[in-house]
Amino acid sequence: MKWTTKITKVEPNHLVTRGYRQEDLIGNVPYSHVVYLLLKGELPSKEHGKMTDAILTACIDHGVTPPSAMASRIVASGGVPLPTAVAAGVLSIGDAHGGAIEKGAKFLQEGVARAKKEGKTIDEMAKILVTESREQNKKILGFGHRVHISDPRTKKLYSLADELGIASNCIALSKAIEKELNVQTGKQLPINVDGAVAAITSDMGFDWRLGKGFFLLGRVAGLTAQVYEEQTEQKPMRKMFSTECDYDGPEERDLP
Repeated sequence: MKWTTKITKVEPNHLVTRGYRQEDLIGNVPYSHVVYLLLKGELPSKEHGKMTDAILTACIDHGVTPPSAMASRIVASGGVPLPTAVAAGVLSIGDAHGGAIEKGAKFLQEGVARAKKEGKTIDEMAKILVTESREQNKKILGFGHRVHISDPRTKKLYSLADELGIASNCIALSKAIEKELNVQTGKQLPINVDGAVAAITSDMGFDWRLGKGFFLLGRVAGLTAQVYEEQTEQKPMRKMFSTECDYDGPEERDLP
């Protein structure tokens, strides 16, 4: 049975990606624009290309504390090849780490569609969504950060989205939700970088199911650097964390 694909045609001495010869793309089109081409099927406008580049850069690295960086470094310390250690970091990316982009984009896209269907303003819908989430004891992903009170990446991404004429209803809804969360919870839960990427890619017309994809495309570069540093500057099997552990199992006992 033959496969069908709209992505790349491979023939002897000939490669065509989304209709473009790869030798024409090489050296002429930035990597981030080719990423857009792969995901969307067409090359981006100047504005969308610049925004895509900014998004990938915003996801690139966040130090050694995220699960992906720790996983990569720990596995690298075992003496495995670089790709294996990077893959270990990728495998740690899920709903709690990097997954907020996907779920956040779905939440925002559905919220905007619901507002139009129900004839609500963005502010009215934000109030409804926050209220419902609190009543159902559900967390709205993409808000709050364990390190940042005001995520500098969010500020820059939103500023660019405004400058490039990309900001639309999903970004507006995210900002309204941020304000409503503060009103209803009395806490500062600022839009984090995942929430910003979720809103921007939604306003760019991307399917919410690509959320983790954007995070992966950016973060793999950072994980590669983390692994390389671990392999070249640290000893294998080094002590990274405290190995002290409190045992709270059954008391020592004899076999019956």
